[in-house]
Amino acid sequence: MINVTELRPGNYFIEDGNIYKCLDILLNKTAMRKMVAVVKAKNMRTGGIIEISRNSGYGIENIRLDKKPMQYLYDTGDFLVFMDQETYEQIEIAKSRLEWESKFLKGEEVVDITSYDGEVLDITLPAKVALKIVECEPAVRGDTVNKAMKDAVLETGIKVRVPLFIEEGETVLVRTDNGDYDGRA
Repeated sequence: MINVTELRPGNYFIEDGNIYKCLDILLNKTAMRKMVAVVKAKNMRTGGIIEISRNSGYGIENIRLDKKPMQYLYDTGDFLVFMDQETYEQIEIAKSRLEWESKFLKGEEVVDITSYDGEVLDITLPAKVALKIVECEPAVRGDTVNKAMKDAVLETGIKVRVPLFIEEGETVLVRTDNGDYDGRA
């Protein structure tokens, strides 16, 4: 147990049975009151962000999460299967929990799996992934009023906007945080 005022951004803690990551902390001290800590925290199970206010002296259970690099193997339909590259142990994560992340997984990518006591909380993708364009509309000559972009469908099914000079069959880099085109691979 640690005092709530000792929390720092990046620390993980348990509050009311939920696991949180501290994003920011504001310590407020007035003359007639105890110090109040306002913690902006992300719920690691749901992804929701909340603010928790506690008086100084309130004890919080500080925890450490396990991060392990694992290789994505395949999609079973309902689950995504990952393998530990050292022990060859395989785990399945429900596809419904990884809707956004599954748009960037085509096979054999190495991702960081974050877990606590065997419960998988999150996966961290690389900042950019290289994906092949499977469907792309042809460029329209003279259509350069704005940023000259067109729609393209990638091999995982995600749709992105790419510049007019990109053709079907090319491999492009896509940012995993927002799904935007980032350049040729």
